[in-house]
Amino acid sequence: MRTIYGLISFLSIFALISCKDKPDKKSDSPSMKKKEVVYQVFTRLFGNTNTTNKPWGTIQENGVGKFADFSDKALSEIKGLGVTHIWYTGVPHHAVINDYTAYGISNDDPDVVKGRAGSPYAVKDYYNVNPDLAIDPSKRLEEFKQLIQRTHDAGLKVIIDIVPNHVARNYEGKTNPEGVEDFGASDDTSKEYDVNNNFYYIPGEAFQVPKWEDGYLPLGGDENRLADSKFEEIPAKWTGNGSRLAQPHFNDWYETVKINYGVRPDGTNDFDELPEAYRLKDYKDHYEFWKHKTLPDSWHKFKDITAYWLGFGVDGFRFDMAEMVPVEFWSYLNSNIKMINPDAFLLAEVYNPSLYRDYIHKGKMDYLYDKVELYDSIKHIMKGYGWTDHIPVVQKGMADIEHHMLHFLENHDEQRIASPDFVGNAQLGKPAMVVFATISTSPTMIYFGQEVGEPGAENAGFGKPTRTSIFDYIGVPHHQRWVNNKKFDGGQLSEEEINLRDFYKRLLNFTINSEALMGEYQEIHFYNKDNTEGYDHRVLSYVRWSDHEKLIVVSNFDVHNQYNFNLKVPEDVVSKWQLSDGEYNLDEALYGEVKKTLNIINGQGQIQVELEPLQSYIFNIKE
Repeated sequence: MRTIYGLISFLSIFALISCKDKPDKKSDSPSMKKKEVVYQVFTRLFGNTNTTNKPWGTIQENGVGKFADFSDKALSEIKGLGVTHIWYTGVPHHAVINDYTAYGISNDDPDVVKGRAGSPYAVKDYYNVNPDLAIDPSKRLEEFKQLIQRTHDAGLKVIIDIVPNHVARNYEGKTNPEGVEDFGASDDTSKEYDVNNNFYYIPGEAFQVPKWEDGYLPLGGDENRLADSKFEEIPAKWTGNGSRLAQPHFNDWYETVKINYGVRPDGTNDFDELPEAYRLKDYKDHYEFWKHKTLPDSWHKFKDITAYWLGFGVDGFRFDMAEMVPVEFWSYLNSNIKMINPDAFLLAEVYNPSLYRDYIHKGKMDYLYDKVELYDSIKHIMKGYGWTDHIPVVQKGMADIEHHMLHFLENHDEQRIASPDFVGNAQLGKPAMVVFATISTSPTMIYFGQEVGEPGAENAGFGKPTRTSIFDYIGVPHHQRWVNNKKFDGGQLSEEEINLRDFYKRLLNFTINSEALMGEYQEIHFYNKDNTEGYDHRVLSYVRWSDHEKLIVVSNFDVHNQYNFNLKVPEDVVSKWQLSDGEYNLDEALYGEVKKTLNIINGQGQIQVELEPLQSYIFNIKE
C-alpha cells in the first residue's frame, strides 16, 4: 500500500536530496559483503495451478497456493535464480472470505474486506498465519514453520510483512501467546485519543460502510449473509489512511483501522523525541535510549509481535507504509529487533525523499524502496520520454545513502513491465534490470513471475488488471507455465520466456558473486556523451570496481536502434585503476562469448562497442 508521491517534481526532489547529513561511516558501510537479492513472492499465488480465473472466483473455483507448494525443488530453483532472501508476502493472518469457523476463526464481513481473498495488509491476527495457505488449517503454524526450515535448508533467508500503521477493522487475536493482550482490549473508547489506546475513536458515532462507487459491489454482487452494507463498530474508529469519518470514502482504506503510537490528533507527540545526535549512533545506543522510558502501549505490542516471529525463525521484515508511523517508534522497534538478531533484514516502504535519511539513520532501517528516485526515472526512460542523463544525477544525490535504497522494477503495488499500462513488453525491462542490479551496493528485488514476463492481465475481481491481484483468488498464467504442474522446471514456457528467465538468472548470479558491485562507482555517461560520436541519451554507462575486479557497464534502453561507438574510459578512472597504456582483454559477464579489448592510449581507455536494441554489457578487465 502506498500514498501518492509521484507528483513530486524532479526539481523538488533534487532540492530535498541536496540537504543531507553525513552519516557515520560504520553504520553506512556495506562492509564488503556480497550483494543481496530479494525474491518477493505472493505466497497464496505461487503454487496455484488452477487456470479457471473467474472474476471474483471462490477458493474452490480459482484455487489457492499453499506453504507446501514451496518444495525443496521449488526453493532450489529460486535459489539458483541468484536469490538470497525470499519475501513471503501475505503470511500473517488477514481477513478472508472463507468459512474457517470449524477452526475457531470468525467469518469476515465482505463489507470490510477488499476482494474475496482479502488484502494482506489488513491483518486480523498477528500471532497466526493465513489459514488459506495451510493444507490443514488447524496446523497452519506448524506448516509455516516447516516452510521456514525448508527455506533455510535451501540456503535462503525468510522475510515477512509487518504492518504497524493499521490492522483489519475486525482484528481478533485468537491465538495470542499467554499474557499478550489483544489490540484495543483495554482502550478507553469514550475518548478520541489516549496515549495508551491502541486505536483512535469517534465517540458517539457508529461506523458506516462506504458508499460503493463505479458499479462496485462486495464479492462482485454474489450473495453472502454478511454482505448487507452493515458492519457493527461502536464507536467508529479512524480508518487506516487517517480518515476521521465514521463513514470513510470508498477510496479510503476502509477495511483497516489506524494504530495509535502516541501521536495526538493535533499532530503533537506523547513520547520523547530522539535527539539529533542519535543519527550517528548504532542500534545498541538506540536500544539503551528507549530501555527505561515510559512508552505508548502500541509500541510494546509490535515489539512483542516481531520478537515472536524472530523466535519462529523469520530473518527479517518488510514494513508497510513506514512513513505513516513516527520515526522514534522505528528507532525503538528496530533496535529491539537488532538486539535479538543483529543481521535481521529490515526493509521499509517509504516514498517521501525528504524522509529517507531520517528513517535510515534515526529509524535504523536497513533498506528503503528506491521508488520516487530511481524507479520512477527509469520507468520514464522505458516508456520513451525519459533520458538516461537523469540516472547519474539521481545516483549522485543519493550517494550518502545508496547502500540503503533497495532497487526493484516490479512488486505487488507496481504495474507489471509486460502490462500495456507500463510498456507492454517484458524485454524492455532488461537494460533497466542491469542498471538496478549493478549501479549501487544496495539489494535488488524481483517479483515472482517477472523473470518470465508475467503481464498481470487477469480480471480477478477487486481492482483492475496491470498488477497481479493481491485481493482475490487467481492464477498467474506465465508463472504457472514455469511451475509446470509443480515440477518447477519451466516445462511449459515459450522459448522467449525461457530466454528471459535465463537472462535474469545470469544477471542476478553475477551480482551476488561480484566483489566490485560492493565497491566503488563512477559514472562515465556524461564524459561519453560529450566526447563519443554515436553515444546519446538512450545509452547509459558507468564503472564499478574493487581491489580485485574492475567492471565497465553499458546499457542500451532503445527498443529500436543499434548503437556503435568507441566507448571512452576517462583518464581519472584509468588512473584510479592504476592501468598503464596498452591492451587489456575483457570478459563479458552477461553473454560470455563476447570478447573485447580495452585499449589505453595516453591514459584514456577505449572499447569498440556494438549494442543491439535493449542490450547491455558488463565488461570485466582481465589483468
